[in-house]
Amino acid sequence: MRHFGHIAPAVRKRLFYREPGEFTPDSPARLLSAALGATLYSPATRPRLADDVVKQGGLGVVSMVLCLEDSIDDADVTAGEENLVRQFADLAGRPGADLPLLFIRVRTPEQIPDLVRRLGPAVALLSGFVLPKFTGERGLPFLEALATAEAESGHRLFAMPVLESPELLYRESRVETLEGIFRAVDKYRDRVLALRLGVTDFCSSYGLRRGPDMTAYDIQVVASVISDVVNMLARADGTGFTVTGPVWEYFRVQERMFKPLLRQSPFHGVQAVALREKLIEHAMDGLLREISLDRANGLLGKTCIHPSHVLPVHALSVVSHEEFSDAQDILRPERGGGGVLRSAYTNKMNEVKPHRAWAERTMLRAEVFGVANGDVGFVELLAAGLTE
Repeated sequence: MRHFGHIAPAVRKRLFYREPGEFTPDSPARLLSAALGATLYSPATRPRLADDVVKQGGLGVVSMVLCLEDSIDDADVTAGEENLVRQFADLAGRPGADLPLLFIRVRTPEQIPDLVRRLGPAVALLSGFVLPKFTGERGLPFLEALATAEAESGHRLFAMPVLESPELLYRESRVETLEGIFRAVDKYRDRVLALRLGVTDFCSSYGLRRGPDMTAYDIQVVASVISDVVNMLARADGTGFTVTGPVWEYFRVQERMFKPLLRQSPFHGVQAVALREKLIEHAMDGLLREISLDRANGLLGKTCIHPSHVLPVHALSVVSHEEFSDAQDILRPERGGGGVLRSAYTNKMNEVKPHRAWAERTMLRAEVFGVANGDVGFVELLAAGLTE
């Protein structure tokens, strides 16, 4: 699989200076954690789930979570489990189908080995499990269950803990909770693919809900949690983990309180104006701003609940030619001793030592999302994806 693989090769050649690289479920964890992109959630109870998975894979989705937790009613858990087993068997009977990385979001640790056993040979299609309301104390049983299931099945399984508990939100318990989370995920570092932020649960603790013109970073109590999670769990010194961006709840808005942000962005020309209006109709103005803020704050990838969110996340994850040029210059072997140099675009100074970690992360992102041609921006990437 590869990002933008659903776009015709001739179109990709026009868009990319360096095309996105291919990867598989068996690729190294470091590569897969960067490649997750827009992770699309779907309730596990959907009767045509296998068809949905194949369809979304063909439209460019590279990771999906099939949810047995908050997205379904408590009374439907047993039916959801049974449906998952049937749908995985269906997918296993479609050799050659373009499938995303598949994860199951569970409620209890006991579900992990039980589901792995029930899936049988179809477990080969499963990349791992999403672990809800993760803390050091509650999370360890999930990670232990995952290790047991992996040993019994002989199939590599990853964990994606969701950071969404009130203990993490409350100031008086936050540092202790983060320290406990770190100890748990560090113990199982090889199995933890990424940490996911559950901002909806954070907001619920205070009876808050951000509107379509607000990002998670505009809600200060939420922004402070994101800051501390990045501070303690996403460091670039080798101890950190990939942390993904929070879910964007909106996919259609009838009325907006503020002037749409997209109307202030570089959309020009007839095609671009039409694209802009389509994105505004689907509440993408706030989404695009939040994706940009995610990346600026050290987050990579995003939880998504609607297919229309996937392409904007991926388009804004592509490395610009300018970023790539800067990263290449910083990482040249002869720059190992440090120093300062003017960028090839002659608009900034690149400091070799302070910018090295940024450059390394940029090159990893370039490997999975590609590098855009110098005259290609996110508008062209969005337009190409929407017209395919």
